[in-house]
Formats: sequence, structure tokens, C-alpha cells
Amino acid sequence: MTLPIGSKLERKKLQNGVFVLGGAASGKSEWAEKMTESYGRPMTYIATGQIFDAETEKRVKVHQMRRDARWTTCESPLDPADTLRTLAPDTVVLIDCATMWLNNHMMAGSDLDRAQDALLSGLHHCPAPWIIVSNEVGHGIVPQNALARQFRNAQGRLNIALAAQADVVVNVIAGLPLVLKGTLP
Repeated sequence: MTLPIGSKLERKKLQNGVFVLGGAASGKSEWAEKMTESYGRPMTYIATGQIFDAETEKRVKVHQMRRDARWTTCESPLDPADTLRTLAPDTVVLIDCATMWLNNHMMAGSDLDRAQDALLSGLHHCPAPWIIVSNEVGHGIVPQNALARQFRNAQGRLNIALAAQADVVVNVIAGLPLVLKGTLP
């Protein structure tokens, strides 16, 4: 996968980070990983997924196999903001993904507005450039059950807030980036 970006990204060009959006299995995570590597800085991966079944375990292993020893992985299914605030300015962080993070909060019965505010605050105060991945879930039919509709609506609100905070928003479709906001250096 080739990225239409330079080999080094300057902090000043991406002060508030990059939001990578896409459908399930669109190639967004792999694209975001390659973008993170292009910074040429120490890399931190904040994993938000929790393994509850064999299918999820298999998907997590695929993600893990793509990352080598250059990556530091922090598992943070509910509160990545704490990790974000402690990063060194010369690093770059990839959070994968906001959808799993939101799912974790919904299943835990969290106050979603409060959790979202904490995440956005963590991104705002993060001293390092950040990239966050999320699913676009609003392109399908209206879900039949109330929980699925609640999730879709919460994901839409979260995506809107993340896009507003990011300098660059990229929609990845079939592994190809489409810039929705800002420019890729």
C-alpha cells in the first residue's frame, strides 16, 4: 500500500492529528499504520479492542502481526486519554479504534457524553501527533433494534466530534484514501 504523503511529517502540519474513517474491512487500519510509520518517530499503538470471542481474537492477531518491534503497544479499552497525555512530543500515536472504544463504553453502561469528552480532551492535550481510526456505520439501513440504533447514533456523534478536532480527515475505501478535510503533506 502506497501513501500519498512524504517520508516525514512535521508536528506543525498536523497539530491536532488525523482522523481515519472507513467501513468494516476497508483497509483503514493498515493505511493508518503506514501513515504512522511514515512519521519516522517512535510509535505508540493504543489498542481499544477487547477479545470476547475467537473471531475477534483472530482479527486482533492479524493487526498485531502487522506491527513489529518498533511499536509500543498500550491496551486501553476504556480510557486512552491517560496514555495520550503522557506521550513524549517526539513520538506519534495511533489509536485503533474509536468504534471498539465506544462499544466498550456502551457495554459497560458508561455515560457516553462524559467518556467522549474525556477522549476529546485527551486528544487535545496530547503532546504528540495522533492518528485515530473509526468505522463509518451510517451508510447502511436503519437498524431494527434499539441498541443498534443507539450505537449507530453515538458512533455518528463521536465521528463528527473527532472530525471537528482533527486537522486532516481521510475516508479509506478499498484501501484507498479520500481526503475529506485538510491536506496530506
